[in-house]
Amino acid sequence: MSIWGKVIGGVAGFALGGPLGALLGAYAGHQIDKSKKGQGARFGAATGESRQMAFTVAVIVLSAKMAKADGVVTRDEVAAFKQMFQIPPNEREEVGRLFNEAKVDAKGFEPYAQQIGQMFVGQPAVLEELMGVLFQIAKADGVVAPAELQYLRQVAHIFGFDANAFERIRASHMDPDEADPYQVLGLTRKASDGEIKKAYRKLIKENHPDTLISQGLPQEFIDLANEKMASINVAYDRIEKERGLK
Repeated sequence: MSIWGKVIGGVAGFALGGPLGALLGAYAGHQIDKSKKGQGARFGAATGESRQMAFTVAVIVLSAKMAKADGVVTRDEVAAFKQMFQIPPNEREEVGRLFNEAKVDAKGFEPYAQQIGQMFVGQPAVLEELMGVLFQIAKADGVVAPAELQYLRQVAHIFGFDANAFERIRASHMDPDEADPYQVLGLTRKASDGEIKKAYRKLIKENHPDTLISQGLPQEFIDLANEKMASINVAYDRIEKERGLK
């Protein structure tokens, strides 16, 4: 069964607890056991499948909230969500229903972002992949609206990324030919050759798909990880040619 099937089947609700689990429980018609509440403070110790399910549920919920950030959820955004993440055709309808459930949920996005931020507090690269999902949804209709950009900034802040880190993440999701390659590596043009090489190696190590999967990224999101690696490599190649690095 795919990670999507486990999520829409209600398996994740009881495994996760907190606001993400509660939303799943409501969707599945279950009532979350009161003893499950308050697990948010202990999410950092979670491992394995529960982390993968948490990431996937957060993708659905935060994408739905983000799509609504500019006041209009377009068909392009919903279609992009369903097609982007390797959702099996027989599960797309149910995932779409959960997306809609999250979209109309009265709660703001903050409790969900806080829960997933706590769970992956020691794995910022995984949280960056989630930010990447949100950027993809924001760009689906051809433009990132100011309200969507503000939403992305707020989620990034909750995840623990400062303003410089956010701009680096944002640059990595721009057209490679338009993005500032130094910004993609989290540097300025004043950086030395040694600093550039060190930053590049660090980002490659942190964002390698195998590393991310070991930290909780579901296999279904591997294409996103590969795209991130590609953007880092393109940025370094541009700097390498510009500076004649060896």
